[in-house]
Amino acid sequence: MTVQEIVSAVGSGEADTRDFASLPVPGEYRAVVVREEDAGMFDGVDGRDRDPTKSLHLQQVPTPELGPGEALVAVMASSINYNTVWSSIFEPLPTFGFLKRYARTSPLARRHDLPYHVLGSDLSGVVLRTGPGVNAWQPGDEVVAHCLSVELESPDGHNDTMLDPQQRIWGFETNFGGLAELALVKSNQLMPKPGHLTWEEAACLGLVNSTAYRQLVSANGAGMKQGDTVLIWGASGGLGSYATQLALNGGARPVCVVSSPEKAEICRRMGAELIIDRSQEDYRFWSGEHTQDQREFKRFGKHIRELTGGEDPDIVFEHPGRETFGASVYVARKGGTIVTCASTSGYQHTYDNRYLWMNLKRIVGSHFANYREAWEANRLAARGAVHPTLSRVYPLQDAPQAALDVRNNAHQGKLGVLALAPGEGLGVRDEEKRSRHLEAINRFRT
Repeated sequence: MTVQEIVSAVGSGEADTRDFASLPVPGEYRAVVVREEDAGMFDGVDGRDRDPTKSLHLQQVPTPELGPGEALVAVMASSINYNTVWSSIFEPLPTFGFLKRYARTSPLARRHDLPYHVLGSDLSGVVLRTGPGVNAWQPGDEVVAHCLSVELESPDGHNDTMLDPQQRIWGFETNFGGLAELALVKSNQLMPKPGHLTWEEAACLGLVNSTAYRQLVSANGAGMKQGDTVLIWGASGGLGSYATQLALNGGARPVCVVSSPEKAEICRRMGAELIIDRSQEDYRFWSGEHTQDQREFKRFGKHIRELTGGEDPDIVFEHPGRETFGASVYVARKGGTIVTCASTSGYQHTYDNRYLWMNLKRIVGSHFANYREAWEANRLAARGAVHPTLSRVYPLQDAPQAALDVRNNAHQGKLGVLALAPGEGLGVRDEEKRSRHLEAINRFRT
């Protein structure tokens, strides 16, 4: 069997469980990978000069064995996240160490220790097979996947699965990710695909929408409430664009920080009114390699208060990291919260602790989302309360270029990748709902 037979079976979406259950599973499929033999290719090269197009490869790989509690999904579309960029440039270290550590945990996990790593932490697609013990999902179900992989054999994860000692990010710390024609996931990663969205639109929700939900809305993150002023860095980007929508939905007031007039306009289209364009203001928070300029912090804080009528942010939604973190701690209001993840500009954060401790501020670390949080974020998308921020779509063979564009911040919102879907615009099952939200769905497609 070829994967094209899967595409034909998906068809109009009217095939039933028996059709998919009777399909033979392909013995191999195309996938975007990094290779262990290339792990040292960027040694001595500055991180800013490392090029994902040189390390990412599209190749045929064998289909993995399906284990208990797992599902094999025919991937119609995926998307690019920053963890794929990190994997491709082998920063902060090659991901093959993650795969080897996972392989030592159980005989089933040994499948993941391979000389290649199939990347990708998002997908939309159709369940092709389920393993023993899977009852909630059947072949033929149209799904999206969140990226939390947990074992839950320790008590630590049963209050919040993100605290499980064996918590991993699928497609980054595990193999068989979503930038491929097939993907292997745990069944509790699956969620219903929003019926009014195309394959590529649905595929760009899972990781960033869930991450933003936990980071900003959940009690495990900032616990945003109505009336809060929320400073959002990169507010038109993959993560910030969802934080902006969640802030607006929740009755908060986002202050959107962007890097160009075009990105400022995107925020206005989302409904935001308070916008700081860094390209016009030319904030320079670092005056040298090891010195931050607090005069710039003060100038930035003054600008925020001018926009808000004198209020400092209750919450700072942080993800750039090193470049902005000192400013974030400074501008948060007394008793405010800086909630942080990702650190795309660098992991080593420097800030003046006097502004934190003497003003009773809090720093909260946030990492992806537990299953409940991911499900709630997906439910908002299915209801049409949160919309995809897809701006451009690439074929699977051009996924390396898409990763480079994200690396260079040469994008807005999310970049999608078609896998088995033969073109854009397919997979919509609820045209009436789509028509009501079409303008919002397309606002990043300039």
